[in-house]
Amino acid sequence: MSPRQVVMITTGGTAASRTTDDGAVPVLGANDLVPPLHDDVVVRPVDLMTVDSSAMTVREQFAVVAAVAEALDDPDVAGVVVTHGTDTLEETAFLADVFAADPRPVVFTGAQYPVDHPQSDGPANIAAAIALAADDDSRGRGVLVALGSRVLGARGVFKVSTTAVQAFDTVHPDLPRPVIEAPIPAGVPARVDLLALYPGVSPGLIAAAVAQRAAGIVLSATGSGNTHPDITGEVALAQQRNVPIIVSTRVPYGAVTATYGGGGGGVDLARTGAIISPWLRAPQARMAMIALLSSGAARSEIADFFAASTPS
Repeated sequence: MSPRQVVMITTGGTAASRTTDDGAVPVLGANDLVPPLHDDVVVRPVDLMTVDSSAMTVREQFAVVAAVAEALDDPDVAGVVVTHGTDTLEETAFLADVFAADPRPVVFTGAQYPVDHPQSDGPANIAAAIALAADDDSRGRGVLVALGSRVLGARGVFKVSTTAVQAFDTVHPDLPRPVIEAPIPAGVPARVDLLALYPGVSPGLIAAAVAQRAAGIVLSATGSGNTHPDITGEVALAQQRNVPIIVSTRVPYGAVTATYGGGGGGVDLARTGAIISPWLRAPQARMAMIALLSSGAARSEIADFFAASTPS
């Protein structure tokens, strides 16, 4: 039996970093990150970029997704691994999952500590991700995130620690996976702004985003999608200008449901036409809206996507 082929796409991040006088810097390439393997698996390394994920642009995130699709164009490839900085891994992995119609496994991994740190976790994470990508039992599970001996689905995953090797958790382990059937957009992605809401927040933030031609806005609201009544008025005005708005929450766990009124509650925001995101938190909700708007989706299709992202 010929060995199973896994494509490993590297993007930089802590897994590729060494410590310097200027802090940890990604310097290692794909060949440097291939771990010792069993004879039944062969890795094809692909150097895509070498960046800190906190500095990634949306265009670079789409480039990662396109590279995954290109790797899967080869029918001999059993699966794909992407090494990625943990700061924004939840966003890029989710974006990849939105376009992941192929059942073959795609596994994102990274590290919390550089390769020269005593607690370096990158090599073990990468080895585990490769084994997962080569395993037939991983087929049909969508994009996976593997770090610190945990394997989580990309939908709903979020970073929970700046230092623990088990860096990620999920808001829900069994979120549905609606996908975008359209080709991966190759042009300039739609700009979607993410705004945090808090006591005393200026409603002008929304007006400013609209004035600066944001194609959509995601609100990281308090509680179950709540805010100040002045924000509700700006949300209504934004949508009159054809700027769709998604309402998520800054709370890490639990469903977001429109429960409260009073002028600034989730009920009030929903009445303006804002779309409530019951489970996808703000960073992933933003990536969903970017993907949908960049693919030409109408507001009704955006609403349908978020409705379909809710467990029955």
